[in-house]
Amino acid sequence: MRREVKKARVALAALFVFACAASVVAQSTKVAAPVTVAPVVRGQAAAAAQGGKEVTVFGQRIHYVEAGSGPVVVLLHGLGGNTTNWAFTVPALAAKYRVIVPDQIGHGQSAKPFINYRIGTYTDFLDKFLDELKVERATLVGNSMGGWIAALYTLQKPARVERLVLVDAAGFKPPPDLDLAALSGLNPSTRAGMRQLASLVFHNKQLFTSDAAIDLMLTQRMSAGDGYTIQSLVESIHRGEDMLDGRLSAIKTPTLIVWGREDGLTPLAREGEKFKKEMPAAQLLVFDECGHVPQVEKAAEFNAAVLKFLSQ
Repeated sequence: MRREVKKARVALAALFVFACAASVVAQSTKVAAPVTVAPVVRGQAAAAAQGGKEVTVFGQRIHYVEAGSGPVVVLLHGLGGNTTNWAFTVPALAAKYRVIVPDQIGHGQSAKPFINYRIGTYTDFLDKFLDELKVERATLVGNSMGGWIAALYTLQKPARVERLVLVDAAGFKPPPDLDLAALSGLNPSTRAGMRQLASLVFHNKQLFTSDAAIDLMLTQRMSAGDGYTIQSLVESIHRGEDMLDGRLSAIKTPTLIVWGREDGLTPLAREGEKFKKEMPAAQLLVFDECGHVPQVEKAAEFNAAVLKFLSQ
């Protein structure tokens, strides 16, 4: 069973490709209830095979998956990600909430038009997506770029956001000493590039930078079909579009900030603490021995924390 769980984790990790796409449970030998992991992965695979649901937004096909009933919670993946990034989150939240997980425009099974992508593109699509599903108000949970989208949308449409959960979020201007050319590493096309990205994303380097894991992740990257989307968004970051600096204090929505202490992509000291500084009323929760995607690397703890926050 452990071997099956380990294989499932590596396979799922192969779907988490970008700076925001990230890691599956790092402590493969320390899962409290390993028998529950493989069925969750199989369930997500089955849902993907069934194709989920689709709506049309601005003339473009948007694919999404949905589970549960009750107050609405929308899960937003990061750059290069897709609905599977929330494989371990959906079952836990769906017991009490209506959970909606879109493949955001340019990603996953959604349309991939050749446009100048920017975060404002995603907030516009999110607004119309909620209209199409007749959702007036929702909690937004966003990881990495998804957190950036969630925060910007909350600034634009505060009345539509019940609660906000920012998970290793992006959105601040890169520091002056950061080589912006390094952003091209978010769209790796070689084993070496994928290994470098994985070393920033994953806490468990032994598992997720192995030759087998790198080959799986690079295979997924090659077949994802979102390379243009990633490159376009990297260029938007170069242009400094839609940044959050100095704006977050305007958010009055109850907010939970979640971070992995070992995140090498959006480091806690540089990004997480800045979110907290600009949002002093927000709660900050930091997971040790965790990288860029706590919702998978610390799935049980993450789910418990989000459920507690939503019930407050």
